[in-house]
Amino acid sequence: MAWIDDERVATAMWVGLGLALIALMALLSSVLTPFALGGVLAYLLVPGADWLQRRRVPRWAASLAMILCTALVLTALVLILVPVLQRETGALREQWPALVTRLNAHVAPHLQEWFGWTITFDARALTELLASHAGDSDGLATSLLSKLRSGGAAVLGVLGMLVLVPVVLFYLLLEWHKLMQRFESVIPRRWHAQVVGMVGEIDSVLSQFLRGQLAVMAALALYYSATLSLAGFQSGLAIGILTGALAFVPYVGYTIGLLLALGAALLQFDGWYGPLMVALVFGLGQVLEGFVLTPRLVGQRIGLHPLAVIFALLAFGELFGFFGVLVALPSSAILLVALRRIKQAYFASTFYGRP
Repeated sequence: MAWIDDERVATAMWVGLGLALIALMALLSSVLTPFALGGVLAYLLVPGADWLQRRRVPRWAASLAMILCTALVLTALVLILVPVLQRETGALREQWPALVTRLNAHVAPHLQEWFGWTITFDARALTELLASHAGDSDGLATSLLSKLRSGGAAVLGVLGMLVLVPVVLFYLLLEWHKLMQRFESVIPRRWHAQVVGMVGEIDSVLSQFLRGQLAVMAALALYYSATLSLAGFQSGLAIGILTGALAFVPYVGYTIGLLLALGAALLQFDGWYGPLMVALVFGLGQVLEGFVLTPRLVGQRIGLHPLAVIFALLAFGELFGFFGVLVALPSSAILLVALRRIKQAYFASTFYGRP
């Protein structure tokens, strides 16, 4: 038919190919997860490998060095967090009855005075509830063993990912620029300038957000760890690191860190010192993040609104599982750039400008 020309056929073909690719990703999400994780890590680590290569380090050695540095950082975080959390769990179990008594002495009267609620915290019931969930070490070991037996496939899947991700990451770091050149070489010449410009814009959005957000996370972890520790919180290091690490999801890291710090304040301090220090530290932390760190390190012109980030993580996670969480931000950046181009084309069109 006359209305079917080469351009429309090509457009329909690319749209169909994109839809087929999305359907394939949904079907193979569990298989693609280690490749997506390796791709995200490679995107973050490529600048470091390039920096080492410019200093005459062989590309394979630079790739291995970046992988080893990442593994060392993750191992250090685990070695710091796990003992602290174990110690805090034991302290919570020991101080739980005293905490319940303080709740009855200080919180319950205020609830009665302000809201008319008559609440009595039952120390025995709450202690038994805590003990039933915490259990002893033998019970915990038995439960863990039974879960390992029943979920052997899941454990093997995790172990497989731990082996496969470094392999994928190594080859992506080693061949990154060659892969980009191959991708560029297959772009139709008539679309080359537009596609290359769009990919560059997507890279600008992603790199500024991801690498800037990592810097914000590190700064927040250092701030909360230092301030809480100086305030006398025994678990200040663990709470600070967790708050900074979870700051990748807007509002989530701050909320969880605030709740953990308030719980630690109630367990460790008498009176209002603990809650007041938590309010001061986290209030200043929110000001530091919102007015200093994020504008300077991430930038205000990226266009990825915090609510859009939360929605993307939840929506892609619901559709594709953990694989969806990994590709949520790259996909959001692609959609953002595409919407910008569509908006520019719409405002430049005669449909919009004609009175």
